[in-house]
Amino acid sequence: MDLVDLLDRQIVHALRLDGRASFSRIATVLGVSDQTIARRYRALRRAGTVKVVAGLSADRLGLTTWVLRLQCAPGSSTAIAKALAKRSDTSWVRIASGGTEVLCSILTPDDDRDTLLLERLPATKPVIAISAYCVVHTFTGNEDGWQAVATALSADQVSALTPAAPRRPGPGPGPVPEPGPEPRLEPRLDPESEPEHRTTGPAALDTADRALVAELARDGRAPFTGLAAATGLDESSVRRRLAALLADGTVYLDLDVDNRALGFGFSALLWLAVEPARISTVGNALAQFPEVAFAGATTGPTDVLASVVTTTGTAFYQFLTDRVGALPGIREIQSAPVLRTLKRVGV
Repeated sequence: MDLVDLLDRQIVHALRLDGRASFSRIATVLGVSDQTIARRYRALRRAGTVKVVAGLSADRLGLTTWVLRLQCAPGSSTAIAKALAKRSDTSWVRIASGGTEVLCSILTPDDDRDTLLLERLPATKPVIAISAYCVVHTFTGNEDGWQAVATALSADQVSALTPAAPRRPGPGPGPVPEPGPEPRLEPRLDPESEPEHRTTGPAALDTADRALVAELARDGRAPFTGLAAATGLDESSVRRRLAALLADGTVYLDLDVDNRALGFGFSALLWLAVEPARISTVGNALAQFPEVAFAGATTGPTDVLASVVTTTGTAFYQFLTDRVGALPGIREIQSAPVLRTLKRVGV
């Protein structure tokens, strides 16, 4: 896979700051033409290097995140991983550990947890064994994103491209199919047609919201004309709904990035057994390392799960021994190198 150049990295960094930033805004900050930014992004998306997608906040929606380790019969892991990747509730799916282990993350309502773990998945005959880890706290990842994609812009460029909080999306496309300038966030005036999203307590998505999220999960930069057609709402209503969902944290925009194009050719999952009093210390320390794309506290035989991305296997070894190994309170480390990723980001 060809590595991206500096301008591509700057575009990726800009989209990490604001996934629906207009191409013209990015172009102005980077000092190139709108057409150049549009052409570069389309090439990156076409190559599967990067795309903007929507994510759902498990906390806001009262969902539980599970990480599953499925031991599969030889020759069956790819088919099982592909089936899991097609599910709307999986956020990532990977094959690891010699090709017989499938790893995935699933968002599930509490009232559907038992059905998922005790009935649907074990019914797959090639699955020999399942280990389920409930993520009870996230130290970094998900809404935070992967730090390594946010290193190409200067401090002034970051400031110019960072949207004011709460994040507000722009209107539909102009001559180039992209979001445009950012509108003023307006309150909802019709509570029957547009139910207000609460800022405290579990949020609830109605039919239109779910259709909106489904479209954004496929393309987080989809124009408002397309989002309106998918939801059956007019464009102004779609703008307000999306603005509210982003503002209260129910929905966030994420980047689906192929780390190999950025020069990070080795990835692995770490399961850490940690002294109970040190779990927060270890998790927070991992969150500061740029090699760590995700770190969370889990149930199960280990206490902390981390997703690590490095340039090479040698770099992973050095990271594991010099940095992770130096953290106090770690009693045991299990690692599983990722052989293939079938789904990186999704809902």
